[in-house]
Amino acid sequence: MTRPSGSVRCSRSTEDAMNYAFLFAAIVSEVVATSALKASEGLTRVWPSVIVVVGYGLAFYCLSLTMRTIPIGIAYAIWSGVGIVLIALAGWLIYRQPLDLPALAGMALILAGVLVINVFSTTAGH
Repeated sequence: MTRPSGSVRCSRSTEDAMNYAFLFAAIVSEVVATSALKASEGLTRVWPSVIVVVGYGLAFYCLSLTMRTIPIGIAYAIWSGVGIVLIALAGWLIYRQPLDLPALAGMALILAGVLVINVFSTTAGH
């Protein structure tokens, strides 16, 4: 099906997949930017600081694209929840920051919440 402008219209499932791809890109960009923020030493090192600015800019741009169809609360809950877990993992892997059992349990609960939203919520945009 084509629109009058000649552009091809995407199916609903393709559009949903693209919005979740933008959400994934937003999450990854934010995790990269936050990891670089630590390495920037208070934004005093040039290249890590550049990564911070570009990463956060890309993260918010992709998040804004996601919010065209996914409700803001759902998109932000997924973005922040998955981002928290990934940045904790990055801190553990890159900066050797320990994670104790309560931290791991809390992150498991965050992931469980994201899973509940995606599997059971009718407002999740899919």
